[in-house]
Amino acid sequence: MTRIDRYILGQMLTLFGFFALVLVSVYWINRAVSLFDDLLNDGQTAMVVLEFTVLTLPLVISVVLPVAAFAATAYGANRMANESELVAMQSAGLSPWRLARPVLVFGVFVGLMVAVLVHGLVPMARARLAERQAELAQNFTAQFLRPGTFRYPTDGITLFIRDVATDGRLLDLFIEDARDPGDQTTYTAQEALVVRKDSGPVLILLRGMAQNLRGTGDAPRLSLTRFDELSYDIGAMIGTGTRGGRDLRDYGTPRLLRPDAEMLAATGAQADDARREAHERIAQPLLAPIAALIGFATLLIGGYSRFGVWRQVLWAILGLIGVQFLTNAAANEAGRDAALWPLLYLPALLGAGLCVVLLWLASRPRRLRGGAAAAAGPAGPAGPAGAEGAVP
Repeated sequence: MTRIDRYILGQMLTLFGFFALVLVSVYWINRAVSLFDDLLNDGQTAMVVLEFTVLTLPLVISVVLPVAAFAATAYGANRMANESELVAMQSAGLSPWRLARPVLVFGVFVGLMVAVLVHGLVPMARARLAERQAELAQNFTAQFLRPGTFRYPTDGITLFIRDVATDGRLLDLFIEDARDPGDQTTYTAQEALVVRKDSGPVLILLRGMAQNLRGTGDAPRLSLTRFDELSYDIGAMIGTGTRGGRDLRDYGTPRLLRPDAEMLAATGAQADDARREAHERIAQPLLAPIAALIGFATLLIGGYSRFGVWRQVLWAILGLIGVQFLTNAAANEAGRDAALWPLLYLPALLGAGLCVVLLWLASRPRRLRGGAAAAAGPAGPAGPAGAEGAVP
């Protein structure tokens, strides 16, 4: 690698670090705010909130890195153009293809970072996050059975307990199930115990009463049942139990490429769905070098202008948006039909073709303006005429 390559690569890496830090911070804070509200409202500690936000960070970084690479190359090319560095390099005989070599190295470096994230850190973080969410979902008392306040775990369900004894007994419990307007039930109990089962937490109501109001209109029927002990599967009712299915994104790429029966049973997915997820991960890092080259090659098109390169920047942004639009469209089509997973690589191929076209346009010799050509036209005949007049 020559000195010029190292110089351009150093400029891109410095700017990439800045833009990556800014974009990751903005994106992460935006997601963390809603996460803070959800966890703190459920009575979780600050350490749990911090753990969850850290586990979401690898996914945020993998999404932001290609955009940061595009911003770094576009801004770096703009700055080198304003400082006449690109003009000097091209005057020294370096073509746009040659100048794009360190940018391609930079894009491949960012792509490797994205590959490490999507194939390694993101699945590990998602698996750990799913485990922690399951643990917190099982902690039913901390989430919903908070003494002295009315809680609404889901639409139509109201919970209230007066107090929690030191041994864990729930004192004076009230539950209203009004999800079905034509069949509403209200439970009251002097005491209740929380029992954990495979299906989720179950309430054992002790010494209470169940009032059922069935029917609507002018003749509803009210039935009353007193009980000494009643089992109430509230975990299954509000969806905090074991769902019997994990997400495909929690597994590593090699296992997705060769799905086994255990993974398919745990996720409830088909083998084609697992392979589609794996190919989507493989295709994602390919967009990083394409984004970097689009940002650099577009700014090489056109000559110097005192109005700046805002038009080239605008075209570069539109090119990146187009590639991202194709990526989303391909992902949607593959999501509808897993057999269409080859479409996931189409945006990378089209993006690479766009980069080649942009570099080809930048390397074409620029034509002289019409005024300059017209000024040079009369000089041809004048020379010989003057010479002929000078001959005696």
